[in-house]
Amino acid sequence: MAPVQPTDDFDAAGLEALADQMQAFVDQGSVIGMQTLLVKDGKVAQYGSYGVRDVETGAPAQPDTLYRIYSMSKPITGVALMQLYEQGKFSLDDPITKYIPEFENLKVLDGTNEDGTPKLKDLQRPATMRELMSHTAGFAYGLGGDDYANAQFREQEVLRSPDMQTFIDRLAGIPLLYEPGTQWYYSAAVDVQGYLVEKFSGMPFGEYLKANIFTPLNMNDTGFYVPEAEYDRLADVMFYSSEAGKFIPLYSENIQFRKKTIPFESGGGGLVSSLDDYARFCQMMLNGGTLSGHRVLKPETVLLMRSDQLPEGLGIGIDGTLSGPESMQQHKFGLDFGIITDPVAMKSPAGKGTYYWGGAAGTWFWIDPENDLFFIGMIQRFGALPNETADFRAESMRLVYEALED
Repeated sequence: MAPVQPTDDFDAAGLEALADQMQAFVDQGSVIGMQTLLVKDGKVAQYGSYGVRDVETGAPAQPDTLYRIYSMSKPITGVALMQLYEQGKFSLDDPITKYIPEFENLKVLDGTNEDGTPKLKDLQRPATMRELMSHTAGFAYGLGGDDYANAQFREQEVLRSPDMQTFIDRLAGIPLLYEPGTQWYYSAAVDVQGYLVEKFSGMPFGEYLKANIFTPLNMNDTGFYVPEAEYDRLADVMFYSSEAGKFIPLYSENIQFRKKTIPFESGGGGLVSSLDDYARFCQMMLNGGTLSGHRVLKPETVLLMRSDQLPEGLGIGIDGTLSGPESMQQHKFGLDFGIITDPVAMKSPAGKGTYYWGGAAGTWFWIDPENDLFFIGMIQRFGALPNETADFRAESMRLVYEALED
């Protein structure tokens, strides 16, 4: 962790208010521990560590703590795929069936028959690579929804497939929810991207990420599993227990991130990382694709990823952590990032062009090129306190920009 740098960019009282609010989340029982990092102009403006990472030992949250970042894996997968785009392996308007022939016979849902069976119809056209990377390809996910496609994801345990090819084969037998290009729907598309990284590169996905992103960026604590020797660094995941009336540790092999419990390397949600490691990823993106002399992406590729790729009239309804507020104009979406294209209309204090995402256990980040800053928050929890109003991203974002001097 780089030392905090004295700066005139932020009001000291404002940063103290930010720290106080993060501590309040711990004090009120919304989380057992948290780490936050605010970086501007390449310098650490504030680092905060609050509470503990381990309920039993009381070990504090600290810079080497490991977190399940879940859907914050998605932007990393997108960067890997766009490296291969730069090598000419594909074009964004190519049909995905050009590279995954297993998808050539995909159908799309068209209602339900009287006996409850699904009506299916042929696609008007296959989805494109651009649509795959912007969640408009039409795929389901199985994380919610009572429709046939999402139900089949759960019944066939698509996300628990034993390997990449089985994942693709199972996915190929489940109809799309929507015609490609017609709706934004958060989906398994980024796991498909991980498969494509393997296919285009000829390398196992995890090995490709290590060689081309993690090692160049010195992200030595990021990967798909936690070595036994480092396991005590992994933060507890908490879940709200109505019986206990509080958050308690969740003990399940599905969250252990050991080799024996990992079905396949999930580009959509399989990575474990640290605050320091993810900060290097964010700084690389903010720098236009380079960090410490290592070029990961070209500046024009970074710009492409953080530019709106949605058809006219479409917006997003989730940020990787929470459903988006319905009262504001919907945010847009680039290539594996959400985007704030119009802060005024979207009622956001962030700079125009800010891009972001989050993870299912509550981790969040945003990158603001206009103000040359990024912010990361790391927590580990599922569920919420009764009547809880905690919105970690919204509160941290509000306080960061209130503290930012004009």
